[in-house]
Amino acid sequence: MPEHVSILQLVGVATLAVAAVIWVAVLVRVLRRDGEAHRARFMELARRRGGRLRGLPHQRRKGPHVEHVELTPAEQDAFAFLARQFTDDRLA
Repeated sequence: MPEHVSILQLVGVATLAVAAVIWVAVLVRVLRRDGEAHRARFMELARRRGGRLRGLPHQRRKGPHVEHVELTPAEQDAFAFLARQFTDDRLA
């Protein structure tokens, strides 16, 4: 036993370690217990409610409006030049 560590510190660390092991064991047991029964019950509830979850808002549209801007040939050339510069900097 190290000289600079008190008995209370050693007991505290041991108690925390035992509590952590017990917590993990209980957590694993709870997560494994009746997994199929819980899944079957959830599927039954989902089927009865029409497959929707009430906590999620109704989706009104598919996605955001897509904007598209045509570039002039000069703008396309400037963009291509800029892209080449970034590529050359990355390779150097």
